[in-house]
Amino acid sequence: MPVDFDLYLITDRSQTGGRDLPTVVGEALAGGVRAVQLREKDLSSRKLYELALKLRKLTERHDARLIINDRIDIALAVNADGVHLGTESIPIHRARRLLGPTRLIGVSCHNQVCAMTAEEKGADFITFGPVFFTPSKAQYGDPVGVDRLDAVSRLIKLPVFGLGGIDLHNAAQVLNAHAHGIALISAIIAAPEPARAAQEMLAAISTVKARTLAAD
Repeated sequence: MPVDFDLYLITDRSQTGGRDLPTVVGEALAGGVRAVQLREKDLSSRKLYELALKLRKLTERHDARLIINDRIDIALAVNADGVHLGTESIPIHRARRLLGPTRLIGVSCHNQVCAMTAEEKGADFITFGPVFFTPSKAQYGDPVGVDRLDAVSRLIKLPVFGLGGIDLHNAAQVLNAHAHGIALISAIIAAPEPARAAQEMLAAISTVKARTLAAD
C-alpha cells in the first residue's frame, strides 16, 4: 500500500471544543484529508473499537486511509489500513508479521537513529518531531527544528512527515526541509471549520510542492 497522502491528520478529541470527534473528522475528510490516525490512548478497548468503527466508515466513504495508533488488534478488527508505532510499541518486524505485507506501518521518531532503524526494520513512513514547540509534544524535549528534519529527510528513503506545532504560517518551512508531508492535530481538529482548515493546508502543501518541482 503506497503512502499516497501528504497531510496526515492525528486525532485528539480533547481539542474538538466539545464537538463529536467523528463529526470533526468527517468535516476534515470532506475538506480533502486522505489519512487519519486514530490516537485516543485513554479510551478503553471497547470504546476505542467503537470509535474506530465509526472512523473506518467515514474514511471508506472518502477513500481515505485509517491508521490506528499502537493497537494492532483494533486495526485488524476494523480492517484499518495500518498502525502507527511509538517508542513503547512492539517491534516493527513483529507488527509486520501480524499485519501482513499490505498494511501501512508508521513510526514516531525524534532522532536520526530512530529514523534509520525504522527504515531498516521495514516501516513504510515516519513522523519526525516535534519540529516546533507544541504543548502536546513537550514531553519529548526541545523541538528538533527544521535543520534536523531536513537532515533526516535527506538521509532516509522513507516518506518523512514533519510533526509538532505546524500550521499555515510555518508549513512551507517543513516542506522546504524535504519532508514528504505534514502531520498535525490542532490546526484542523481545533479549527472552527475543519473542512476549510484542511482545504487551506492542502492548498499550502500543493503550492510549495509545485514551486519545488518548477525549481527542479
